[in-house]
Amino acid sequence: MTQRPLLLALAGAALGAAAARVAYTAFTKKQPFGEEKTWARVNHRGEPVTLLEGPAFAAGAGAALALTPGLPVKVKAAGVLTSLACGALGAYDDVFGTSASKGFKGHLSALRRGQVTSGAVKILGIGATGLAAAALTRRNVADIAIDGLLIAGSANLANLFDLRPGRAIKVGLLAGAPLAGSPLAAVPLGAAAALLPDDLAERAMLGDTGANALGALLGLAAAQQLGRPGRLAVLGTVAALTAASEKVSFTKVIAGNPVLNRLDMLGRRPVPPPAEVTRPTP
Repeated sequence: MTQRPLLLALAGAALGAAAARVAYTAFTKKQPFGEEKTWARVNHRGEPVTLLEGPAFAAGAGAALALTPGLPVKVKAAGVLTSLACGALGAYDDVFGTSASKGFKGHLSALRRGQVTSGAVKILGIGATGLAAAALTRRNVADIAIDGLLIAGSANLANLFDLRPGRAIKVGLLAGAPLAGSPLAAVPLGAAAALLPDDLAERAMLGDTGANALGALLGLAAAQQLGRPGRLAVLGTVAALTAASEKVSFTKVIAGNPVLNRLDMLGRRPVPPPAEVTRPTP
């Protein structure tokens, strides 16, 4: 009896990994929702990458959650809703988004001026999705509000780390490790781990589609496993990090800390040294 939860979690991780790889292979052969250029981007090195890793994660995790045994029906429904809806909203921002407004504060400021950005649509949509997923598994209004904010906040926070190869997935794996005993967390962790090699190799990236879905699913898993004090503590941490991101660069903080930088660079291509400046001979 004591081995059953572990076996269910392992089965969930395996299903998540397999579904994500199948989806990624299928999407790279036949582009979903548009031409190849729709999902083509340029990374921090100026090299081409594809955003199809994101749809593969969202679709794969959603399908795996629907098939994973050991989850109550309402929890399973909340997981599928979270993965697909947050993935779809992230895809909307990936495809139609612009850089005119940046960050949580920027999109809300634009909304107050009467400008409805794709980011604002995503923020409001993910907020509504979080509340809907929470309402599937909770009855108390306070708990629905806490869980909804936790799911939406985690979705947004995960996206803030998707600025370098593998970073968002590594953060997700580290943050989700304490929750991995539940299939609800094991599925997205398995799906993310299966896509990590392509991310680290700079062939693909999660984009808003995958990062929002990954963060939201881990937020949902935390909401299901933690008591109210624990959920409030995690929500406070998510809110604090989100607020900090408006003032400081996570990339600069990570680069300036030897331990964080080593973890960030693990498995990645080396950063090329700065070009030497040659001075004319006097």
